[in-house]
Amino acid sequence: MLKKLRRIALSIKMTDLHAWLGRLIIWSAAAITGLMIVLFARATEQAIAWFYGMQSAVWWLPILIMPMVGILIVWVTRTWLAGAAGSGIPQTIAALKYEEHQSISHLVSIKIAVTKMLFVTLGLAAGFSAGREGPSVQVGASIMHGFRRYFPAHFHVYPRHLILAGGAAGISAAFNTPLAGIVFAIEELSRKFEQKTNGVMITAIVLSGLVSISLQGNYTYFGSLNVGAIHTEILLPVLICGLVCGMSGGIFSRTLIEFSENLPGRITAFRTRHPLYWTGFCALLVAGLRIVSHGAANGSGYSMTKAMLDGTLNETWYYPIVKYLSTIFTYLSGIPGGIFAPALSIGAGIGYDLSTIFHYHEIAIAFSALCMAGFLAGVTQAPITSFIIVMEMIDGHEMVISLMAVSLIATVTSRIFSRPLYSVLAGQFGPGSHTPKQ
Repeated sequence: MLKKLRRIALSIKMTDLHAWLGRLIIWSAAAITGLMIVLFARATEQAIAWFYGMQSAVWWLPILIMPMVGILIVWVTRTWLAGAAGSGIPQTIAALKYEEHQSISHLVSIKIAVTKMLFVTLGLAAGFSAGREGPSVQVGASIMHGFRRYFPAHFHVYPRHLILAGGAAGISAAFNTPLAGIVFAIEELSRKFEQKTNGVMITAIVLSGLVSISLQGNYTYFGSLNVGAIHTEILLPVLICGLVCGMSGGIFSRTLIEFSENLPGRITAFRTRHPLYWTGFCALLVAGLRIVSHGAANGSGYSMTKAMLDGTLNETWYYPIVKYLSTIFTYLSGIPGGIFAPALSIGAGIGYDLSTIFHYHEIAIAFSALCMAGFLAGVTQAPITSFIIVMEMIDGHEMVISLMAVSLIATVTSRIFSRPLYSVLAGQFGPGSHTPKQ
């Protein structure tokens, strides 16, 4: 009897040891995710700065470099790592749909995470219009899932919970918006919330966020927004911004979906037969938009957006148009890159233009903030995530109701023009499908 009790006690101790060891591995994975996202952010900032320095020194050099870099990136991803192409969010959503026994290494893996960070940085250095926030979702999911192999034998966590936690941590660390990370995981990645998931996900977000804050400080992405008192005069701007951004965001999504589904036509035929020539063609279009906009069409759009929100830049009327087109051509080129940051920048530009058209000069900054949330919601059709991201990024809590309303209007309007972007694209990576080649 005594021996039996000792065996039970020893078994309990080993179980506790395995449990704590498993938790330690999860915490380590979350901290490393935060560290990698911060390093990724700094690398992309340096890449964008290098591009602007290059174009200032030799204005015609990007015309040569952009097609060469784009073709190289697409050739490598098509040949060896097709799952590293695109924004990374569709791949993460698709990975959540696989059964536990099915391999998802073509969608989330350490190799894909490293390749994604390298090629997004390289693409931004060449001058493409893309963001790092969407790719950060796939990077975070890949790192968290990659640590699964180190769990003790008797410690079990569902792979989808790790993927979900990593994706949420990625968006949270990228924007420094923890609440948005949680909502994004529920609204966009999983479309539901499981009680068993919350501990892993919140732990990942908190630890990755702590690493990010310790390295970069407790900052807001675009700084503190000074919009003054919000009165009933904001009602008409909310309606205008919601409708315009919903329509333009829906058309943006529809364009990406139409091309991804390879509809019949000469353009699709050329793209299918000569994918590298197609990449070079798209790169030349982005390079041409760079010349027209004096470089404003390139990069993530962060500096332009921040200047608009600070009130230190009177944005030229054509900025949202060239940014809109350069982001579409960048995505269609097939290089890895996200659309979150460019979408926010496009929205800020649309807001500035609308405030001028309708003579709302005194609340031009508020217009930009509304259209940032509205356009992002129009593109993603994820209204809660969109308004929370903008609210947390600009410290604009006095605009909560307005941001919620414009995001909802934009989402409803967008659905007239397009199906949900990420859900449709994720279907191309799901179980039983072949990973599409851009």
